[in-house]
Amino acid sequence: MLQSLVVGLGRAGAGLHLRVLAQARAAAGELFHPGPVVACDPAPEARGERPGVTVVESVRAAAALLPPEDTVVHLCTPPVDRAALLGELGDLGFRRIIVEKPLATGLDEYAAVRRACDEHGLAPAVVTHWLDAELTHRLQALTMRRAFGDLRSISVTQDKPRFQRSTLDEGHPTAFDVEIPHALGVVLRLAGPAELLDAEWTDMRSEDFTLPRLGGARLVLRHRGGVLSEISSDLTAPVRERRISLDFERGRATGHFPLSEHDDHAQLTTTGDRVRRVFRDDALTAFVLRAYRHFLHPDPGPDGTFALHGEILRLVSAAKQHCLTALPDLHRRHQHAG
Repeated sequence: MLQSLVVGLGRAGAGLHLRVLAQARAAAGELFHPGPVVACDPAPEARGERPGVTVVESVRAAAALLPPEDTVVHLCTPPVDRAALLGELGDLGFRRIIVEKPLATGLDEYAAVRRACDEHGLAPAVVTHWLDAELTHRLQALTMRRAFGDLRSISVTQDKPRFQRSTLDEGHPTAFDVEIPHALGVVLRLAGPAELLDAEWTDMRSEDFTLPRLGGARLVLRHRGGVLSEISSDLTAPVRERRISLDFERGRATGHFPLSEHDDHAQLTTTGDRVRRVFRDDALTAFVLRAYRHFLHPDPGPDGTFALHGEILRLVSAAKQHCLTALPDLHRRHQHAG
């Protein structure tokens, strides 16, 4: 059985991982040590009383309460200084680590993370829970069975209003770092390796502030087999939506991922359906259970998510560079139009 340590009690740690751990422990108690979950955060306001959770101020303090060799760390801090935190965890003897996405926000940071993992013999699992979603499994089955012929294109829309969090969150420098990585993992799973064709970002604007590059993001990919994917995310949208559409030779499949932790049902409609299929789809709990089972293996090697996030980061970095390169031309067009 394994202990659990949640590092960081922000939105991801307190709002998602603690809740999911409670559900996972109830569903598969044989994986988890019956003692309380330990969590740490240096901010005093984050260390309030939490039922079933022992909260301390640092990972070093947590290591005094837990046996590192039998503990799974949920690293839920913002994606900055990840290499330093992974190094500290490795120095303290922790080896089983789940890292919240994004793994890093740039290629230099990713290289530093890889060096820290190599130095300490770490093979972290990176949160890629949309790959564990029942909706993704059903879409993959449709694609592999060629139920409607060959896959031609994929479009993903990930919209939500994120004004307040964006003003407080320094860990996600652009809209490419917020929702896009979720969808990238799915389209790479469904259609295979890809290269960037086009990308753009927009600013987040309100009457009170402007946040550069945090309004929305869009990218277009061409996969090795010829499939085209388009992923867009509007963080200024008035409503939430997580929709994916697959266009085949002879039909279409449209799915809707659960919108938040407040409901765990997905929906799927395919060509010829008279009704929508609605089914439970608690992907993050499924991911956590799979990760813990993987860590309990006598020889816990890589689970594949670290390499996948390296590819996701490569495409996100290419999209950012494309947008930066396009800025001078866009400025000149605006001047000419004026």
